Amino acid sequence: MANSFVRYTGDGSTATYSVPFSYRAQEDVSITIDGVVTTAFTWNGAGTQVTFTTAPASSTAIEIRRTTSQGTKLVDYASGSVLTESDLDTDSDQAFFMSQEAIDDAGDVIKLSNVNFQWDAQNKRMTNVADPVNAQDAATKNWSETSMSAQVAQATTQATNAATSATNASTSETNAAASATAAAASATAAAASETAAETAETNAETAETNAETAETNAAASASAASTSASNAATSESNASTSATNAASSASTASTAASNASTSETNAATSATNAATSETNAASSATAAASSASAASTSETNAASSASAASTSETNAATSETNAATSATTATTQATNAATSATAAQTAQAAAEAAADNFDDTYLGAKASDPTLDNDGDALSAGDLYFNTTTDKLRVYDGSAWNDAVTDLTSVVTKTSTTGSAELPSGTTAQRDGSPSAGYIRFNSDETSFEGYDGSAWGSIGGGASAGGAIYENSNSIDANYTLTTNTNGMSVSPISIASGVTVTVPTGARWVIL
Repeated sequence: MANSFVRYTGDGSTATYSVPFSYRAQEDVSITIDGVVTTAFTWNGAGTQVTFTTAPASSTAIEIRRTTSQGTKLVDYASGSVLTESDLDTDSDQAFFMSQEAIDDAGDVIKLSNVNFQWDAQNKRMTNVADPVNAQDAATKNWSETSMSAQVAQATTQATNAATSATNASTSETNAAASATAAAASATAAAASETAAETAETNAETAETNAETAETNAAASASAASTSASNAATSESNASTSATNAASSASTASTAASNASTSETNAATSATNAATSETNAASSATAAASSASAASTSETNAASSASAASTSETNAATSETNAATSATTATTQATNAATSATAAQTAQAAAEAAADNFDDTYLGAKASDPTLDNDGDALSAGDLYFNTTTDKLRVYDGSAWNDAVTDLTSVVTKTSTTGSAELPSGTTAQRDGSPSAGYIRFNSDETSFEGYDGSAWGSIGGGASAGGAIYENSNSIDANYTLTTNTNGMSVSPISIASGVTVTVPTGARWVIL
């Protein structure tokens, strides 16, 4: 129990609270509610209770603490002055109260437990804790939950990305197949175009041959027409000769005239026939020229068709190559997507395993010691959980649960690595009620160290004072004491032995009082 402060928890209705510790003046006592200093209270006449103007709200933290002046001495002794009981009490109370406050402050911190030498938070939560940085830093509830959520979200995102990659790869593979089909169709069309071009070329060659034949026939017709024209001229000349002969031969005029008329008629007919033949020959020559021109055009068209067919065939081969490349790319993308999906699934599984392992080690907040982990499996050494009943972090050692933080109120601290141990200090009345052999402390009444030997407290030698010239002993004995067997004792009088107290000197031992 603290000697310089007391703490309460408000319930919303209680306004009066006890002040169980001593104090020099009411001005040395301060009161805080949830860490905020308040003056809204009054003292009772005895100075043992305070009453708040308004009852503190439910669950508020109320602390009533004594703070004795540490910067100013309350009594300043002057040479030759009279020492009064009041001055001595004031000076002693200041030192005594400051000692109590220092001890209370030292006991009001996290200490190492003497059970397992681990830090003990004394069933209290640790607040305002920073996020961990190094591997062995303590992790807060918020940081743990946030980290697990982030890992699960990352694994989910990777799985989604892998599924998207797989879908894209499948689409690419489908497009590649379509490109291959289109390339095959283009190759077929090119082959058909090439066949058509070859047919057109053959037809053009045939037309050219026919045109040449027609041209030859036209030349023959023209030659025949020229021959007919020559024959007609000859006949006309013969007819003229016959007419001249007829005119000369009067006696034979009738016959000759008749013959001449017939010959003239025949000549005219031959001339007409010759003109017709000449016209037909010209028409045949024109037709032959047209046929030759058409044949040349067909030949040109056939050459163009053949060139177009060759181009189509080249394009078809290029399309087929591109389709094969697209198919290869699609296969590679599908493989990469499958690899990404596998990696994402592996990452997700690892994240889930890590979260499960953490959840199996840190079991969260619970009202009592669990017997199984969060998966229903057996506990393992090193498992942790926060006990909401005692407000302590607890750890499992393989067979039992233990507090993870040491109670520093029962640990002897030291000022530094090479400094001094800070032993407990108190009055004779403040000794342990049930001491055990080996206990050691500083008695502020006797201003000396003392130890318990199993039956009684005794002073522990600390050397002489005044440079080793004076050994001091107490002038009063307030508790039963028995000299240790085979030892003698010595004291300097006067010695007063309290009523009812006995000093036992064993047989063969001697206690000398000077």
